[in-house]
Amino acid sequence: MTYPIWMWATFAAVVIVLLVLDLGVLNKKDHEISVKESLKLSAFYISAGLLFGGWVWFELGPKAGMDYLTGFLVEKSLSMDNVFVISLIFTYFAVPRVYQHRVLFWGILGAIVMRGVMIGLGAALIHEFAWILYVFGAFLVFTGIKMLFMHDDETDVASNPLIKWLRGHFRFTEQLHGRAFFVKQADPKDSSKLVWWATPLFLALIMVEITDLVFAVDSVPAIFAITTDPFIVFTSNIFAILGLRALYFALAAMVHRFHYLKYALAVVLVFIGIKIFLVNFAIKIPSPVSLGVTFGLLAAGVGYSLWKTRGEPIPETGTN
Repeated sequence: MTYPIWMWATFAAVVIVLLVLDLGVLNKKDHEISVKESLKLSAFYISAGLLFGGWVWFELGPKAGMDYLTGFLVEKSLSMDNVFVISLIFTYFAVPRVYQHRVLFWGILGAIVMRGVMIGLGAALIHEFAWILYVFGAFLVFTGIKMLFMHDDETDVASNPLIKWLRGHFRFTEQLHGRAFFVKQADPKDSSKLVWWATPLFLALIMVEITDLVFAVDSVPAIFAITTDPFIVFTSNIFAILGLRALYFALAAMVHRFHYLKYALAVVLVFIGIKIFLVNFAIKIPSPVSLGVTFGLLAAGVGYSLWKTRGEPIPETGTN
C-alpha cells in the first residue's frame, strides 16, 4: 500500500527523537544500567511503540492497528533468544556493563538499516512474485516445528568461524581500550609507524549485528505473513527492536525464567504460517482473532515459564 510522505516522515521523526533522547540525554555518559533503570527505559519504549500503534489504528483503521500490534508482539518475543546470544557475546569478549549500552546503541542503528533493506527486498519480491508468501509460510511452519523439538544447546562463541576469519585478516588488539572501537598502535611490521587497530569492543559489535541479521531471517517472514503492508511491517519491526537495547539489561539476568516461552512462540509461528495457506481454501482468519491467539499463546508461555522456574537462582551473565 502507498502512504503519503508525511506518514513516513512522522515515523522517522519519532524514531530520531527517541534515539537522540537515548544517546544525548538519558545516556550521555557511559554508565552501568541497573535493572531498575532498564525496566523504566523498557516501559518508556514499549509505551512509545504502543502509542504509535494507537496512531496507526486511528489513521489507518482497526485492521492495520491490530496487524501492527500482532507484529510488535511477535518481534518482541523473537528478541528473547537474541538477548541470550548477545549476553554470551559480551561475556566472551569480557565487555564491562558500562560499555555494553554503547555497543547495543550502534548495534540497533545497524539493525534498523539491515531490517529496512530486508523488508524492502521482501516487499519487492512479494509485489513481483505473490507466491513467495507461501514460501514464507512454509518456512515459518518449518521453523516453528523445529523450535518445538530443538534442544537448548549453548552457543559457542569462541568457535565461531567469523571471529576466527576476522582476527586472521584484520588487526585487533588483545585488550579493550575503554569505550573505543578503534585505537592507534604500532605497526607490527614497522614499530616506528602508528596504524589503526580495531578493539574487541568493535568485534563484539560486529557479532551483535550478525546475531540480529540471523534472527531477522525468522522475524521478517513472520511479519510479512501477518501483513504485506510495508508501512506496518517496517514500523512494528523497528519499534520492537528499538526497545531491545533497554530491555536487555533486565532480561540478560533472568532470560532463563522464560524457557517455555519458545514453545509458545513456536506455536505462534506455525499458526501464522498456516494462515497463509488457509486463504486458498477461502478461510481468512480475522485480524482480531490473530491478535487474540498471538497474545494468548505468548502470555501463556510467559506465565507458565515464570511459574515453572520460580525459586531458581539467577545465573551470572555479562561482565561487571
